Amino acid sequence: MVSDLINANPTVYEKRDRRTRTAPNDVDEYAAEPIDQLEIFDHLRDIKDPEHPYSLEELKVITEDAIEVDDKRSYVRVTFTPTVEHCSLAAAIGLCLRVKLMRCLPSRYKVDIRVAPGSHATEASVNKQLNDKERVAAALESPNLLNLVEECLAPSFA
Repeated sequence: MVSDLINANPTVYEKRDRRTRTAPNDVDEYAAEPIDQLEIFDHLRDIKDPEHPYSLEELKVITEDAIEVDDKRSYVRVTFTPTVEHCSLAAAIGLCLRVKLMRCLPSRYKVDIRVAPGSHATEASVNKQLNDKERVAAALESPNLLNLVEECLAPSFA
């Protein structure tokens, strides 16, 4: 029911065109390819919002500018902005971001998921939940939460 939605009428933005990357011809094909901000954004941009039929990119929950990558230190920080400051699904969105990156990045990467400063009423609590390995593991043991994450990560053919 629409009245049950946390943000019943979100602002929807146009998706950006995907940019193609071209590798130089003199690259060692056996060397590890560096991971950059655009690659991380491409992995995350199509995740579906748990409440709406839009992607996190379309709702500007995730933007390329909110991603920091230090490939040499194997570190990625993703800062996301919920559509409303009282979003009860902020932790679920962050969990979707973390699971997606766990699945597509080499295991050497440390991933830090954060709510944008000042964008959520319980920012500190959500940040703590999203970056505590035991809490993340426990959350993924919940069949309902795992189903929600899988639905959000499922490819969209629209």
